[in-house]
Order: sequence, then structure tokens, then C-alpha cells
Amino acid sequence: MSDHVLQLVERYRSRGVLVDSNVLLLYFVGAFERQLVPRFKRTAQFTVEDYDLLRLFLSNFRRIITTPNVLAEVNALLGQLGEPLKIRCRERFGAEIALFGEHYVPSADAVPIDQFARLGLTDTVIAHLAEGSYLVLTDDLKLASFLQRIPVDVVNFNHLRPLPWR
Repeated sequence: MSDHVLQLVERYRSRGVLVDSNVLLLYFVGAFERQLVPRFKRTAQFTVEDYDLLRLFLSNFRRIITTPNVLAEVNALLGQLGEPLKIRCRERFGAEIALFGEHYVPSADAVPIDQFARLGLTDTVIAHLAEGSYLVLTDDLKLASFLQRIPVDVVNFNHLRPLPWR
């Protein structure tokens, strides 16, 4: 693992990591059926090895944080699975939601954040919630760049792939 990522993991190990929608979708699809990851159109950019890497990375944290906004996006994306996979995967999703720390930020509190119009509600809620509290894990370059500028600690999942700790 790079020194910078190691430092971030150490800093946030007990506080937690806030996982963005696409990466959390990878987690739930992979937890349901690893081989589905590259076959489902919404996770096709990932591999089974990416799912394994994600589980390994998340195992470094005592708390995995999410928001109702992120969970709603993941739920909607899971809805694009065909039957009966959609039902079975959502059952797994529902059973595992309790394992995550879900934090609510009123939408009106997120709207004043610079770049709301560009990032949208879910990403501005992530920025609001994470600031000074959590490490953010995302594969969204636009969100990662914004968070680095404000500054919020962030790890781009795509940057974990080539690291030797895999």
C-alpha cells in the first residue's frame, strides 16, 4: 500500500470510511455473488479481484459509513438486475444494511456546499458529512477532485488497484 494510503487508513481506522455509491454497489453485488460483478452492467467496470480488494481495504476500518442518499442510489441500481437476481440481491442488501453506520444529513444543509449544482445531492451530502470526520472511498474522479480541494481526505478506488498489497 502506498505510504499516503497507509497514513489515511491509520488516521481513520477507528473513525471510519464513508463509501460512495458505485463502490458500495460493488460491495453488495460481490457479497451476493462474486461472479456477477463483471456481468452486471452497473458493475461491469469492476472485476472479481476488485471486489476482493474492496473487502480487504474495508477490513481495515472499524466502521463503514453510509448515508440514506447512497443507500437509495445503490437500491435503485440493484433494481436494474433481472429477476430473480434482483429480489435475492436486495434481500442480501437489506440484511447487510444494519452492518453500516448510516448518517443522515438534511438536504438543505448540503445545498449550500460549493459545487452542489455540479456534484448533485448525494456527493454534496458525502462532502458535508465527511469533512473532518471520515475518509471517503470513491471511484468518482469529479468527487475525489472536489474533496481534495476543500480538503477532505479521499481515496480513489481506482488508485488502489495497482498497489502491491493486493
